[in-house]
Amino acid sequence: MKENKALPLIAGAVIQLCIGIIYIWSIFQPSVMEYYSWSAADASVTFSIMLATFVLGIVLGGRLGDKKGPRPVVFLGGLLFCAGIFLSSLVPKDMPQLIWLFYGGLAGFGVGAAYTSTISCAQKWFMDRKGFATGVIVCTFGASTVVFTPVANTLLKAVGVSQTFLTLSLIFLAVLLIFGWFVKNPSKGYMERFETKLPDLSAQKQYTPGEVLKTKYYYFIFFSMLLLTPAYFIINPLLKSLGELRSLTEAAALAGVMATGMASAAGRLLAPWLSDRLGRRNVLFLLYGITLVSILLLTFAQSYFFIVLIALISFAFGGSAGVYPAVTADYFGIKNNGTNYGLVMIAFAASGLMFPAIATVVTPSGIPTAWTFLVPAIASVAGIFVTLALKRDAAKKPA
Repeated sequence: MKENKALPLIAGAVIQLCIGIIYIWSIFQPSVMEYYSWSAADASVTFSIMLATFVLGIVLGGRLGDKKGPRPVVFLGGLLFCAGIFLSSLVPKDMPQLIWLFYGGLAGFGVGAAYTSTISCAQKWFMDRKGFATGVIVCTFGASTVVFTPVANTLLKAVGVSQTFLTLSLIFLAVLLIFGWFVKNPSKGYMERFETKLPDLSAQKQYTPGEVLKTKYYYFIFFSMLLLTPAYFIINPLLKSLGELRSLTEAAALAGVMATGMASAAGRLLAPWLSDRLGRRNVLFLLYGITLVSILLLTFAQSYFFIVLIALISFAFGGSAGVYPAVTADYFGIKNNGTNYGLVMIAFAASGLMFPAIATVVTPSGIPTAWTFLVPAIASVAGIFVTLALKRDAAKKPA
């Protein structure tokens, strides 16, 4: 019986579209602050916690998925995600810190587990086009921002923050339970047929997480990801203040926010697709080049040129999310890629926690300085040199 490889890919994409809503905390935050009389500093802690638990979910969920298959991990991750959003709707006004536990901790962990399982599953079905499969999956995760931002805004205005969380949790639970059933690994026979067609694949060593950590290439990949993302993490929180300084109208600023979401989704789809054709390292150089040029031009860009540059930085950021899972599989094999990619994603969390903190130092009173742009520019230059170490012929035999 012929196996339908499109079905797990589509199901994974739908699941990613749902769980990607975790990243629109900035849309929920003003309403949460108003409802709970919470400070911006306290409310923003939620995102930091979510970022950390997201990566923890990727590591642990990936390990479980590598052993038990993706379906049970998707169900577990989906249930934790929905439970976190649902419980956030029940948080009393005098205990807002529970939002940290439910939205930041529980939901963040669940998203990480489901995220890595759908990526790993798609790569197994499309072993000859890992970049394409990864791109489709992570593109919908990024597109969630574009799709659900207007939905969340409408619900928040109509029914308030608690009912919004409740409504979304129930809708997503139904979707995840239905589509999660179709997220499963291909049969052994399917895998063997691919290995016959792709002799390099069958000859590739399948690294365990412990073996990965002993290779120098893990650290090259780790720092390559760490240094590609600072521009986005530093500039994104400053979009509003920067926009005001660069003569953006309110309508233009809103267009800018939507443009960043669409550009990120486009990068997640196009960059891994290109990497299948041009090579992973070449596309990483392209993403670094886009980031470096954009961040330098951003020092003086005005009005709509400013929006274009922000969108380009978002494109490169999204592209990194699509390319690095395929890079990890190329170097360390596909068998344990759920866990192995989780180890690489520690770099993402480190960047997301470290560089916004640096941004607060180099932007006194929220006013950008030259260092606001120089720090990510320097990181990009350093990252280009690190990425030079990722030679394609070395991917088969890390040492």
